[in-house]
This record gives sequence, structure tokens and C-alpha cells, in this order.
Amino acid sequence: MAIRKPIITVLGHVDSGKSRLLDSIRGTNLVEKEAGGITQHIGASEVPIGIIQKQSSELLARYKFTLNIPGLLFIDTPGHEAFTNLRRRGGSIADLAVLVVDLNKGLEEQTLEAIEILRSYKCPFIVAANKVDTLHGWILHEGTVTEALQKQREDVLQKLDEYIYRLVGELHEKGFPSERFDRVKDFTKEVAIIPLSAKGKTGIPELLMFLAALSQRYLEKKLEVHEKGACRATVLEVREEKGLGKTIDVILYDGMLRVGEEIIVGGKSGALRVKIRALLEPKPVGDKSAEKYRGVQEAHAAAGVKIVAPGLDDALSGSPIRHCSAEAEKEVMEEIQRIKIDSNAIGPVVRSNTLGSLEAIVKLLQDRGIKVKKADVGEVPRKDVLEIESVMQKDRFKGVIFAFHTKVSGPAAEEAKKRGVRIFENDVVYRLLEDYEKWVQGEKDAERKQKLSTLVMPARLEVMQGFVFRNSSPAIVGVKVLEGKIRKGIEVMNSGGKVLGRVLALQSEGKPVEEGTKGMELAASIDNAVVGRSLFEKDELYSLIPPKTFSALAGLQGVFSEGETALIGKIRALEEKAGLLGEEA
Repeated sequence: MAIRKPIITVLGHVDSGKSRLLDSIRGTNLVEKEAGGITQHIGASEVPIGIIQKQSSELLARYKFTLNIPGLLFIDTPGHEAFTNLRRRGGSIADLAVLVVDLNKGLEEQTLEAIEILRSYKCPFIVAANKVDTLHGWILHEGTVTEALQKQREDVLQKLDEYIYRLVGELHEKGFPSERFDRVKDFTKEVAIIPLSAKGKTGIPELLMFLAALSQRYLEKKLEVHEKGACRATVLEVREEKGLGKTIDVILYDGMLRVGEEIIVGGKSGALRVKIRALLEPKPVGDKSAEKYRGVQEAHAAAGVKIVAPGLDDALSGSPIRHCSAEAEKEVMEEIQRIKIDSNAIGPVVRSNTLGSLEAIVKLLQDRGIKVKKADVGEVPRKDVLEIESVMQKDRFKGVIFAFHTKVSGPAAEEAKKRGVRIFENDVVYRLLEDYEKWVQGEKDAERKQKLSTLVMPARLEVMQGFVFRNSSPAIVGVKVLEGKIRKGIEVMNSGGKVLGRVLALQSEGKPVEEGTKGMELAASIDNAVVGRSLFEKDELYSLIPPKTFSALAGLQGVFSEGETALIGKIRALEEKAGLLGEEA
């Protein structure tokens, strides 16, 4: 057994500086072609341990860290989709993540999405609080942020702390205790926040050192691999390469790959059995030859490599790769079938462009208690719309289609419009689910509003002294709404439970209104009521709630205030005492 390089992925909101951070990390070579310098892999960059030790020698001594891992393997493609494609059964092959946050903006939309995905995959992470150089008065310093902090004015340090602790608060709200890296007491319980500048190359040594030290200390068992055993890899990306046809960029996290071997790869219609024609790596820095890649005979974990082989047209990003055997074929098939769902569940259809993102969306939906009827890779066909209609008839909130990073076919879009099927399309998982949740809430609010408009609301009124405008036929008096809501057309009763009549009209400041709410003063015309006989100044009046309406009001939890809820109980008691409820209550 050997210890492999930890696999690190970089996530964060657009414009937070993910790509620039990766560029800064790759640029830590002191001299071009330096022995033991950074090696470019397909889809990944390897930072050898020697570079980390050289850059972080004082930090390592201060924190009493000893490094014996071979280095770090950074996935070069930043983003959530790349992360979800780094998948294996039960989790992610990424050992650690760097969550890049713009110090000035805090947690943004895609940062929140990244946090959801990291939580879902149980992947530990470090926060890179980027753009520290944009703080007013910040003195630039290339190297450790520890030294940079010692050069700053007190007001600049206070502003930095203000931003850091806003970030600590936002992470706490999401369930992650965190602290600035030099104040963390227990790295197993707190997320380390490293203030840095990707542009100014400040804080890169701390980031590399903590990634190396934490992965070594807490993930050592996970890093044990068979350098020469059967391969375990995942497809990061499927690419069309000029002169080579369809190729797959893979991350090898256990064992080895060799030219001429047969492997099993997950495909759109099942397991693909292909023979490796070539293994390609980027050419070394300084190589002036025309070719983009150089061929190698074998690759060992952990590494990124491009596989050239016939029959990769239907290969899926995020699918597993194994050495060819009946057992491996069965394993890959089971894994595809586990993610691709086709069930009788009362739930949505999910479509995505990769196996990895498909799994992530299904997982996030399941975390919200939503079972999925169907999950598959590829564009949304007309058949999906026809299938989801039966779900829509049983539960219209579950009878929807999610299309992530994939197209909706013309016939599907046409059929959905005709049948009223909702299709949610987005390239951001967080936004996709947020759009859906907003729609559900909006529809439920509209339903509730419609239902409320047909029900008699609880209301308590006071007949105002000195505001009798007409004694009878109908009586017109001034009333103040003490609690609840009074509507035109309802019947009212007095505090003794005697029904006075129906409210024919309401006016506010001389203009007709349909309803009055708490605190409003209105003129109310009440048929059958006679001032001085059944209706008096200072009387308290109540809306007469029909017996069957009480159960409907009880089902509208969260709609009524504490006062309105108490008023419903009082009106029911009045009606019961007056014998107005009958057997229907």
C-alpha cells in the first residue's frame, strides 16, 4: 500500500476568483522546469510536497506539522459540476475542497449551492476568503498572509476582522462552525478561513500547508492506494479531440492504467467495454513540439490522464472506470442503475447532462423529502412529459420536470405547454431548486388566498358612538374593526349570539370597500338591524361563522394571528351557547 496525493477541488461563486487562485497555485514554481516542480496532468495539477515544504517551512515549524504525503493534486476545472463528476459510490473522490469566497461579498448564490453539495457529499473544506488586497489601505505582500497581517495598519485589520466574522456568521447559519485559520482550536470541529489574495499571491503558502496537513492528519486511511493494482477511476469530462475522436479525461484515484488494457466505462445505455489505445498527458513546460499531448504507457494513482479508445461516443461524465471483468461490468452497471431511476414514485422527472450532476440533484431533492420518479442523462424527450402527467394529476407540485444543463426537445416543450406541465431549466443547481420552491410557495399562497376569499373570516367590531347615519332598512352605523377582517355579504351577531342581519355594504372615507381590517373605521349598512332596538352604540359585533367553516379555518395553520385564533374560539363558543352550531359543528 502507498499514500497517494489528496485530490483537491475548488468551488465558489462566479467571479470569486476560483480560476485565478488555481493559476496562483500552479504558478508556485520558482523556476521554469525546476526539478520537482509542478506537473500538469489532464484536468489536474500536481503540487509536489517539496514546493509546499519550501514555501511553508516557518509555518510548518509554528504549527508543528510534519508532511509525508507526496503532494497535492488540484482539479484544474473549478466548479460544482466538475466536483459532482468526481464521484464514487457513497461520496466524492475529492478528499478536500477549497470554497473560494469574495471577502467583500460573503456567501453568494453559487457559494450556497456549493455548500449544499459539499454537505450532501460529506466533503470537508477550507474557506479561501479571497481579494484581501481590495481592502482600503491594504499593503501588498507576496507570500504568507501571516507576514502580510503584521504589515497592516490597525484600521485595516479591524476591517478584515469585520468581514471575516460576517462570514463566520453566515457559515454558522448554514450549520458550519468556522474561524480564522490562526484562531482555530480544533480543525475537526471548525472550518478554517484563510484570508488571501489570489491576484497578489498572498496566503497561498498557508492554503497549501493546511490542505496538506489536514488531509494527512484526518484522511490518511482514505489516501491509502494500490499503485499497481486494479484501477479505480472516474470520468471527469468527455471531449471531442481533433484527430482522436471522442476521448475521456479521467481522474485515477486507485491502482493503475496501462495502454492495451480493456476497461469498463459507464455509458448512456449501460456499461461500455473499450480497449485503451493511448494514454495522454500534457507535454511538459518548455516543450516546444507541436503536439498538445505526449503519450505514456501507464499512469498511477493519483493522477489525471486522457484515455483514447474506440467506442467512447456514449461515455458519461461522472461514471466509474474499472479494469475489464464480469464483476467490474456488473459493478458499473449497478452504479449506473442506482443513479438512473425509473420508479413508480409520486415525484418529478430529473434530467441532467452528466451522471455526477444527476446524482447530486437527486440527492438534494431526496434531502428535501422529494422522491424522484425518473432520473436520466440527456435532453428532455416528449415521453417524459407524457409520463409526468399522471403524477401531476395525483400531486401537481410533484408532477414537474427538472432539466439541469440539458436541452428540452421541441416536441417535449410543445407537449408540456399543451398539457400544462412545468419544466424547470437552469445551469445552476441552487437556482433550479430555488425556482421550484418559489413556484410551489407561490402556488400554495394563491390557493390559500382563493380559499380564504370564499370563507367567512373572524371579525370583532365596535359600534362607534355618535356615528349612527340611519336607524333601519338598512341600519347604517360607524364601526371600528377591533380584530380580524370584516367583509361585505357576511352576517353579524351581537355578544349574546343574536343574529342581527347581513352586511350589505362597507365604506371607508366615503368610498365603497369590499373588506375592512384591524384598526379601520368604516360605515357599515346592516339589513334587518334596527338602531335602538337590536343594535346600539358601543355594542360589540361578531362575524357569524357557518358551522362547516370552523374546520376549514382550523386547516389554515399559520394564516391567523394569535388574536384572530383566539377570536375564532370565542365566536365558536358564542354560537354554541346560542344554539347556532347545530349538529354540523
